Amino acid sequence: MWVYEKKLLYPVEVTTCNPMLAKYIMEQYGGADGELAAALRYMNQRYTVPDKVVGLLTDISTEEFSHLEMLATMIYKLTKDASPEQLEQAGLGAHFVNHGHSLFYENAGGVPFTSTYIQSKGDPIADLYEDIAAEEKARATYQWLIDISDDPGINDALRFLRERENIHSLRFREAVELLKDERDRKKIF
Repeated sequence: MWVYEKKLLYPVEVTTCNPMLAKYIMEQYGGADGELAAALRYMNQRYTVPDKVVGLLTDISTEEFSHLEMLATMIYKLTKDASPEQLEQAGLGAHFVNHGHSLFYENAGGVPFTSTYIQSKGDPIADLYEDIAAEEKARATYQWLIDISDDPGINDALRFLRERENIHSLRFREAVELLKDERDRKKIF
């Protein structure tokens, strides 16, 4: 199903060690509106949608996993040289005590990822509207991360991710219109 290229979808350059920025980026890594939730949501929903949109959900889910890889790279590069004291000052003391410098799926507040973040109604149109909302929330979070970051390399990668969220939202909107037209013509689902 997948072919893995051993490179990031988009390069991630980091100027300096910045555990506080890493903490904020964790919101997109393991938060409710982050990339892991999106990837799992779309991969799960693909089983209950019409064949016309299965490929779309699979493609976007796969891309969300590549976004997750980019975020992991950012977090790692922003924290790899941080001392325990720097991590604690950034509010990552509990993370360090539990995981060391390892990554863990949690949000910026340290709340672990949970499957309750993943929505799936079983109605294709309702699910696609949920997906549109998820993409728009992710886009907003990327903008807010850009607004607080002063690292040009991180901001470049965050802008790329923000733009991909826009594209995904547009693709899901197109799929809604396709399915609504089909539903109205055939009176299905």
